[in-house]
Parts: sequence; C-alpha cells; structure tokens
Amino acid sequence: MPLKNLKKYNVILGSASPRRKRLLMDIGIDFKLKVSRKDECYPNSLEGTQIAEFIAKEKANTIASELSTNYLLITADTIVLHENKILHKPKCKEDAIKTLKDLSGKTHLVITGVCIKSNENEIIFSDKTYVSFCNISDQEIMYYIEKYKPFDKAGSYGIQEWIGNIAINEIRGSYNNVVGLPTSKLYQYLKRIN
Repeated sequence: MPLKNLKKYNVILGSASPRRKRLLMDIGIDFKLKVSRKDECYPNSLEGTQIAEFIAKEKANTIASELSTNYLLITADTIVLHENKILHKPKCKEDAIKTLKDLSGKTHLVITGVCIKSNENEIIFSDKTYVSFCNISDQEIMYYIEKYKPFDKAGSYGIQEWIGNIAINEIRGSYNNVVGLPTSKLYQYLKRIN
C-alpha cells in the first residue's frame, strides 16, 4: 500500500546497493537513487549500533548537501559483528575465506543503521539480527566465493544467496535487516512522517 503522506516529497534512496533498492521497491515506495561517495570512517570511540547509525547519518549529510528542498532521503549502513570485532567487506579472496571460516558454526550479529532526512527532520534508528551458521566445509566456502564473489558485502556473504540457503541454521530478528534494510521498522517510521 503506497504511503500517501510521502507524495509531497521527492523520496531518494542514498545507496548503490541493488538489494536496498529492491527492498524499498518491495514495500511500495517510489524513489530515485543518489549514491554517496562518503568514506565509511567513524570515530574509534563508537561501538556496534553507534557505528552503523553514525555512518548512515554521514552518508545522509553528504548527499543532502547536494539536494534542494522537498526531499526525503533514506540512507543506511550495515555492519557485521563477530566476537566484538567488525567484519568489513573482504579485501581479497583470502580475507573472505578467513571470515567465513570464522563464522562457521557460530552466531554473529548484523546491525543496520538508517537515517531518514528531510529539510525539517532527521530520524536515526537501527535494527539488530542474530544469525547462526551451521558448520560450513572448506569446499562449500570455496564454491560460494568462486561463484558469488561476495567482495561487496560486510561479513563476506549475502544471506539471499546460495550460502544463506544451505548454511544458516537460525535467524533471530529481521531477515531483511541482514539483506541491508530493516523494512518493517523503516515502514513504521515512514508512516509517521508529515
């Protein structure tokens, strides 16, 4: 059901992610794309949720500086935390192999921070999902990396891909949050915008 309260805005998704684009389309939002070139840096003093929310806000501020009035901008950042360490996008094949071996048979946390920004308002929130992997063999890891090349994904995997179908034992929280956008929470916030 389209949100009538958003009709007066030029809704913009500030993301290059095809997954976020698909999720926003799936909840019935009409929008345009604008990509942020902002480096995903953050102060060392921040942790978990604060990091994801900080980066989402920084992306929004960068894009908003190029926009005129009447916009409603949505930006997001997803981080993967395992054993209190952030698992960034892998730098190379070896990095991806190591990350997936570390996640095998264990539970990790996925946090997506979201910023909804207009001329008048700014809403920042995040969502958390716990993801548990079965034990993954070296052959399965190699097959996944060779075929799907998950080098643009935090934690070295995409839950919507083959590995999500064969290796995820349990999810506690929003599946879409792991894909990259907590659509249920986002929709509830968008409903309240004047």
